[in-house]
Amino acid sequence: MSRAEVVVVVLNWNGWRDTLACLDSLKQLDYPDAKVLVVDNGSTDGSVEHIRQAMPDVALLQTGVNLGFGGGCNAGIRQALGQGADYVWLVNSDATVAPGALSALVMLAQRNPALGSVGSVVHELDEPEKIQLWGGGRVNLWTGRSRHLLTGQTPDFISGASVLLRGAALRQAGLFDEQEFFMYWEDTDLALRFRQAGWQLAVAPDSRLLHKQSASLGRNSPQLDYYFIQSGVRFFKRHAPFPLLPISFMLSRMLLKRLATGQFARVRAVLKGFLSA
Repeated sequence: MSRAEVVVVVLNWNGWRDTLACLDSLKQLDYPDAKVLVVDNGSTDGSVEHIRQAMPDVALLQTGVNLGFGGGCNAGIRQALGQGADYVWLVNSDATVAPGALSALVMLAQRNPALGSVGSVVHELDEPEKIQLWGGGRVNLWTGRSRHLLTGQTPDFISGASVLLRGAALRQAGLFDEQEFFMYWEDTDLALRFRQAGWQLAVAPDSRLLHKQSASLGRNSPQLDYYFIQSGVRFFKRHAPFPLLPISFMLSRMLLKRLATGQFARVRAVLKGFLSA
């Protein structure tokens, strides 16, 4: 296991305080061969200066503009693969990891060469005993529902909050589709492409981290709704046997829920996202 080279990619966008907390936790990893790469995704809050001042030894790559989650991660993945990394570990900047989190991921991946990606058990930052997701989730290509797993089941996709990606799988199946997915559904799309290429997914139960939810935009943000529905429509157009069904169900659920609670700005965002897809 110690011979596997891993690059840890942390994507920062206007969130240097969370990113520094994440980097502090990465310093405590018990994995000997990990290199950390911070990708700044066009921040405008002085993130680059703050990170460089606090962590001068950490490699930092600047995209110059906000490329979205997939595009920003891809910038880091490309650099990692160019350096010959065996694995790339994506960790959300608003997460803090346990010292053994990476070792558990790599150990499982090394034991099974068919694994293209491995996820972690993610806990709520404010309620550490509460599981936020068990590695990833399930998606129904007929009803348009996507849900996080909370127990030890085999997921359909691994969440981008913490995912160890095998370099060979990335080279075969490709990276995130940054053209179609600016934010949301890109991890699900990548997982399905991995599986279509013959790679398997798994969760390492001993890999643990704490994670905020929707720290970048906020959980009730209209912008979140815009990107979620836009990317969801594009995802089902690509992967569903009859895309109109899951898209209709997803759109109806989102609109009805927001209308019922009087969140009209979010209704408009959902419609705008749907029309832009």
